[in-house]
Parts: sequence; structure tokens; C-alpha cells
Amino acid sequence: MTAPASEGGATAAPSSHAITDIAGLEPVKAIRRRWPAYIGALVTVAMVVGLGRELFGSGLAGLNRSVPRSPAFYVCFAMLYMSLPTGDFIIFRRLWTIPVSGLAALLKKRIANDVLFSYSGEAYFYAWARAKAKMVAAPFGAVKDVSILSAIAGNAITLAMIAIALPLGHKLLTPDQLQKLMGSAAVVFATSLPFLIFSKRVFSLPRRELWVVFAIHCVRLAAGSLLIALAWHFAMPDVSVGMWLLLAAGRLLVSRLPLVPNKDLLFANFAIILIGQDQALSELIAFTAALTLLVHVVLIVGFGLYGIVTRKTA
Repeated sequence: MTAPASEGGATAAPSSHAITDIAGLEPVKAIRRRWPAYIGALVTVAMVVGLGRELFGSGLAGLNRSVPRSPAFYVCFAMLYMSLPTGDFIIFRRLWTIPVSGLAALLKKRIANDVLFSYSGEAYFYAWARAKAKMVAAPFGAVKDVSILSAIAGNAITLAMIAIALPLGHKLLTPDQLQKLMGSAAVVFATSLPFLIFSKRVFSLPRRELWVVFAIHCVRLAAGSLLIALAWHFAMPDVSVGMWLLLAAGRLLVSRLPLVPNKDLLFANFAIILIGQDQALSELIAFTAALTLLVHVVLIVGFGLYGIVTRKTA
């Protein structure tokens, strides 16, 4: 049935509820306010300051200690470095059809999360997406869902690693360490449980998309563990790839345990117990961390110079 006509033959105005429904389907108008650009600029400056402090405080000392000679180490390291932004790019390419230039924003997101505070990268990427309002109608829900699923995937793989490694390595732990490990595992499980119970209220994306995003995160985490194991193997070929894979699993596990203090020290001690060569191993771990910071700095400087050049030529 057609809507009744008003005087003069005009169609009657739709109800406020209908307007709300239609507005939710229409693309959001281009944002003219400059707050997304200001947020992006502030986060970029903060990243540069944080990187400079960390790199010159401890990173260069790691770089001066021991440099791997094998080119394969650097190939694996480069792939490892790009695994997180590449996984995010695949996700947001699927969700939003973002252009290849979006990979730069995802790299900045990764750097911000590494050197500033947790989820500062998500704030930067959300500001970038809002600035691209013609391409993205409602970015908050997707950014939120992808971030939550990343945490859940990390927790799931951590719990799986605990289930696999604990029967094999529980004798290496003291009773106090074992108790903290089990308590941390319980906390990791508990932090994911509410999102699963109230998933219909928490998540915005369709269920099929949620499963696809979750699977991409899991593949990315598994690939990262494999790549860091291969990189370390090429740096120290005397140690088998299998042992490095075990260490990579331990590294991911330790990084997500909430009740364990001095996580880096715990991982280093665990690695030394398994393979020995404490000096060479500690130097390799320090070099890997310092090289990551150095790449962060190079990328931030490169992005800054590119921004200056494009503004001048515009």
C-alpha cells in the first residue's frame, strides 16, 4: 500500500522511526571537523618521542652486541614485522575494501601499540577511518570487534599452548611458578568469557565475518611464532628449529600471562634453561627487540617525510 498523499499531491513525511532506520543505512557524511587529523598528529608525535627514548635508552646497546650474519634472519624478521599489519590489512580490506595506502595507517597502528600504551593504535586507526568517512560509514564497530577478536584469539592460542606445554615442562617450574601459571591461565580464560557469553550485545559484525576475522588472527599468530623461530634458528643454527618453535610458543605464552611479573626476564630464563648459551641467547633477544625499535623509527621518519613532501606538492 502506498503512503497517503498530503495536500498539493506531496507524499507524507515518513515517521521519525523510519528516518532513523534509513539514516543508519546511508553513508556518513564527510567529516569536516579536524579532530581526527589532530588525534593522528598527536599520536604520531608521541610515537616519535617514545621511540627515541626507548631506542637511545637501550636499543642501541642491543644493536652493538651481536649482529646475525645470515640474510635469512632478516628475511624472516621482515616477514614477522609485517605479519600483524598484513593480517589487519586483509581483515579491513575484506570489511571496508580499504586501498593499499591503508597499510601505512595499520603500520602506524602497530607502532603506537608497541611504544605507547595498549589500544592507542586502535584510537589512531579509528581517527584515520573517520577521516575516510566516504569509504567507511561506521568504523567504530568494526575496529572494536577486530581488536576484541585479536585479544580472544591470542588468549585461545595461549591456553592451547599451556595445555600442550604443561605436561611436558611442568617439572621445569617451581611450585610457586606453577601456581602463578595456573592462576594466570584462569584469568586469561575469564577475560575472554564475558565476550563469548554476551557476544550478541558486544559485537557489531555479522557472525560469519566474526569467524573469518578470528581465523585470520589465529593464522597470523601461528605464522608469527613460526617466523620468529626460523629467524632465531638462522641466527643460531646450532639450535634446532623444533627447540626454537618451543621457545616461540613460550614467548607468546609468557607475553599474555597477566599475573607474572618481569615477563622478559622469565622468558629469558626459560630459554636459557632449555638451550643454554645464555650470553649468545640474551644478545639475540636484545638484538631482535632493538631491531624492531629501529624499524619503528625508520618507518615513522619515512611517513613524516612523505607527509611533508605531499603537502608541499599539493
